[in-house]
Amino acid sequence: MPQPDQLIGVDLGGTAIKLGRFDRDGTLLEALVVPTPRPAVPGAVTVAIAEAIAQLDPQQLAPWVGIGHPGPSDRHCRVARRAINLPGWRDVPLADWLEPLLDRRVTCANDANCALIGERWHGAARGGGDVVLLTLGTGVGGAVLLAGQLFTGHGGAAAEPGLIGLQPDGPSCNSGNRGSLESFCSMAGLARLSPLDPPELCRRAEAGDPQALAVWQAYGRLLGIGISSLLYLFTPELLLIGGGLSAATAYFLPALWQEVEARVLAVSREGLRIERCALGNGAGRLGAARLALERFG
Repeated sequence: MPQPDQLIGVDLGGTAIKLGRFDRDGTLLEALVVPTPRPAVPGAVTVAIAEAIAQLDPQQLAPWVGIGHPGPSDRHCRVARRAINLPGWRDVPLADWLEPLLDRRVTCANDANCALIGERWHGAARGGGDVVLLTLGTGVGGAVLLAGQLFTGHGGAAAEPGLIGLQPDGPSCNSGNRGSLESFCSMAGLARLSPLDPPELCRRAEAGDPQALAVWQAYGRLLGIGISSLLYLFTPELLLIGGGLSAATAYFLPALWQEVEARVLAVSREGLRIERCALGNGAGRLGAARLALERFG
């Protein structure tokens, strides 16, 4: 079988499905964004992905498809094990469902893992060995790179930092936990700090509004507390921040650093850099395409 010249990467999110057709070097050839079905049940999402891929690549120039989805995948990168913010997503055989619809080979993985793969291929993590990534949005996801390899644990479900406990009697989390990092640092967590949406909070913070700046400072403090635990576990050289809320990094990063410096021993944060992802919302689909290349190439 001839080697394909093109790949498709899909980033499944709670509000939108972002797709890209790439060449083997990771150059984006064409992009497409479609809304995630409501409700986002597995069957409807599977059909929506298949229809979007047919629209993006009607001539089937890209025979391999990688998909990033919220929550952990199995070790064989074929089953979406759980997505706590999508209804009915438990052990969904996403690759098995899509392959006959598309007549293409399909693989899938946690969306944050895909984002980190994308950042390591063509973004801020290029050349990095030990990297932690957090995605801040509808939920709080994460991925960990150790010695250049993704850390996924024995069952494929490792590196879900958004679900670690931050406050024992805090708000309920869809995972069944209480007071998780996600409860405080997701979009819903930010909404507990302010009724304003993130873009408006950013606009006001840029204008020097003290109340908006105080909201981002409180948010950064909570995120810094959670990140401190991750730094003790992994002592990365680089911590990347992605997802929709990463647009506000400039406003919450000082408070985050203040917490890290107060809580983490210098030896455990030696040489640490904390940066915003370089590829923005495109990292996930790029990394998913890279996943397909690595798995099938």
